[in-house]
Amino acid sequence: MSALPRNVPTSTELPDVRWLRSSRSTGMNNCVETARPGSGRWAGLVAVRDSKNTAGPALLFDPDAWEGFITTLR
Repeated sequence: MSALPRNVPTSTELPDVRWLRSSRSTGMNNCVETARPGSGRWAGLVAVRDSKNTAGPALLFDPDAWEGFITTLR
């Protein structure tokens, strides 16, 4: 398990990540986007941001916690 950081990074502090959004998303930017940083300080965590504010904060989750959340939603 990765240690979660004490501060919330902005999305711009997560370089070289590919942000993904649901294929069911419309073009209205009413979605969340996710990314999995592969290197650096946040490697191994799941990053989540608001598509309306792509330079804003990114919440970071342990992969097991994120998978549990997604499983509960389904």
